[in-house]
Amino acid sequence: MTASDRRVREVFIELSDTLVDDFDIIEFLDRLADRCSELLGVSACGILLADHHGVLNLVAASSEQARLVELTQLQNLEGPCLDAFRIGHAVQHPDLRTARARWPRFTATALGAGYLSVQALPMRLRDSVLGAVNLLSRTTGELDADTVVLGQALADAATIGIVHQRALVRQEIVTEQLQNALNSRILIEQAKGFLSHSLDLTVDAAFALMRSYARAHNRRLTDVADDVIQGRLTLTRPAE
Repeated sequence: MTASDRRVREVFIELSDTLVDDFDIIEFLDRLADRCSELLGVSACGILLADHHGVLNLVAASSEQARLVELTQLQNLEGPCLDAFRIGHAVQHPDLRTARARWPRFTATALGAGYLSVQALPMRLRDSVLGAVNLLSRTTGELDADTVVLGQALADAATIGIVHQRALVRQEIVTEQLQNALNSRILIEQAKGFLSHSLDLTVDAAFALMRSYARAHNRRLTDVADDVIQGRLTLTRPAE
């Protein structure tokens, strides 16, 4: 294994590590931008990621010049990343000096920053596209096929990491909601038992009493049950 091969392996291992408690997606994508520049031999890299509305946002750039170029895409709604995100495939232009008709504002900004060619890669997982990676070079010419394949693999690996992290967050939310529901049910059962004993009611009647009070006072049943258990609320036996 060559030193280059070892470095590629190390980077993929690095990008796959999204299970840590302090995972920071911005730091993760900053790292991706730096690693793309390092491994793919390009001058700079920028990363756009879609929010929950499907709108692309700049989340990382390997240099300030690259950041300004990426912002130009977003501000003018034109550029290779927007195209790659829309179609889900790589978009390449080997000489930006001939791209003015295609992306006039983006091209002017990129050329002004000294970039002469561009390759945009979608961040995709199956049919879902989360964003795009923009590779900027100060020389003209297309990236060779192996480099494009490696770049797409890096983008895809990062995408899997992001999807996995989002799934974990959603699972944590679902688990928390389930636990809250279970805790609420336990509290209500305790309050039912307390009222049933203290007011000499059936358990069903005790529950009906709490529910009627909650509805009459526009309160959550769980909060009423908690107040009953804590002695903050005294309910009386309903008239026969």
